[in-house]
Amino acid sequence: MTATIIDGKAFAQTVRGDVAHDVAALKAKHSVTPGLAVIIVGHDPASQVYVRNKVKQTADVGMNGFHFELPEDTSEADLIAKVRELNTDAAVNGILVQLPLPKHINEAAVVGTIAPEKDVDGLHVVNAGLLATSGGGMVPCTPLGCILMLKDTLGDLTGKKALVIGRSILVGKPVAQLLLAENCTVSIAHSRTQDLASEVAAADIVVAAVGIPEMVEGNWIKPGATIIDVGINRIPAPERGEGKTRLVGDVDFEAAKERAGAITPVPGGVGPMTIACLLKNTVTATCKQHNIIL
Repeated sequence: MTATIIDGKAFAQTVRGDVAHDVAALKAKHSVTPGLAVIIVGHDPASQVYVRNKVKQTADVGMNGFHFELPEDTSEADLIAKVRELNTDAAVNGILVQLPLPKHINEAAVVGTIAPEKDVDGLHVVNAGLLATSGGGMVPCTPLGCILMLKDTLGDLTGKKALVIGRSILVGKPVAQLLLAENCTVSIAHSRTQDLASEVAAADIVVAAVGIPEMVEGNWIKPGATIIDVGINRIPAPERGEGKTRLVGDVDFEAAKERAGAITPVPGGVGPMTIACLLKNTVTATCKQHNIIL
């Protein structure tokens, strides 16, 4: 058996197409243009690239983009003041503060300042609480992308045994809540789980988000299982030359694809879905703020 490769780039393109269609409908039928504000503090190279992609894709789908680059020494008070200003700006429907922030700024305090209805990253405690209870809040982008890919690959997830490896508030915990909402039987494992191999072997779905390169061995995989690899780890690649590196996931892809039914690659799997789901969340937020049903 060789697994079907889940093409995150192609799927993200489809999601962006759907978003562009919805944005056009909001403009034509309701005279509303969704607006996404992105704030970056400092000059972290990876964050700069990520933000540039967000800004470009926001424009590509027809949204208004508001991009704020603040210096590294911006105070926590000044950043919070900027967030509060955007909270009251009717042209801004979604606010994203690019993480990580400089060490002198309390990330939780800043995220907690974002109006929950504009928290398109889904990290505010109100949205986390809604996800864990009644639903209806903003859902974190990467977990949302995982669920969309799973449903596209498998259809109805009811009754599937799902294993989430990782317990972060960014991916592990919210993706587990989303899987529960899809009527899966969900287990959560992590780097200290005893006999992780047996947990993986029992799972129809594995979402790996622990941040350890190739931690999940291919021979652990249940034949035919679906693997969503959220990990993005840079490791040395001496075969490419001195000092060269390559990206790998949390799953041993080459071995796992010989047993799995479907699997996401790294790169090109979950990653492209994150920005696509950010745009999708901005449309969702806009509709809720204007009491619009598309």
